[in-house]
Amino acid sequence: MNRRTEKQKSGRTAWQRRRKEKKHVNIKRSSAGDGWRRDLLLDSHTPGRIIYHLVQAKSNQQLDRRRMALTQISSNKCFGGLQKVFEHDSVELNCKMKFAVYLPPKAETEKCPALYWLSGLTCTEQNFISKSGYHQAASEHGLAVIAPDTSPRGCNIKGEDESWDFGTGAGFYVDTTEDPWKTNYRMYSYVMEELPQLTNASFPVDPQRMSICGHSMGDHGVLICALKNPGNYKSVSAFGSNLQPCTLSLGQKSL
Repeated sequence: MNRRTEKQKSGRTAWQRRRKEKKHVNIKRSSAGDGWRRDLLLDSHTPGRIIYHLVQAKSNQQLDRRRMALTQISSNKCFGGLQKVFEHDSVELNCKMKFAVYLPPKAETEKCPALYWLSGLTCTEQNFISKSGYHQAASEHGLAVIAPDTSPRGCNIKGEDESWDFGTGAGFYVDTTEDPWKTNYRMYSYVMEELPQLTNASFPVDPQRMSICGHSMGDHGVLICALKNPGNYKSVSAFGSNLQPCTLSLGQKSL
């Protein structure tokens, strides 16, 4: 009995010590659906910093374990909802990526349809959320809107920052096939696979009600995503689209 008591005390002491060492991190855990678990870590050393850890495991086995992390960059109230920007380490692009997501008031109580917006040349995740004025309509219709950046950034590839229509800000939503670009410039796979998986696991969105739209270079991304994956989207909209971008000077370098 005494030995067990000492063991229990020792265990509690070790746990308390570990907890004390990490006392600046508060953890809130909840289900994210589809077998995912969401761990919300609040860092008191950096006010406003929120890190979402998403973990998926098959039964109790570790073979199919997968982990993603989102760091919240900003959050602003807008028409009753929240306009947020997140950063994460992208598996497809091998760099840090930012994307914006608007969560309407309806997202507090149920899953919402998701609309993906693909921006044009030289844009970031900020252009659409800052200039378009879509928030009121999205709020009224209960629509979650996701706007990713347009390319990988900071990959240190020679030539990626030399031209406005090639490299940084000009991912064209394709998977590059040539070195040295093919390791990072995989925007098609990012938009079609990684980003939706991350969004579905992190936010109250309905993966069965997903749509896509875009402008300029984003039109090219919209059309290839939709045409190569029929039935994947509930609606597809291309504003100012160019059906043959390889015939234009701005597309010839990439396509």
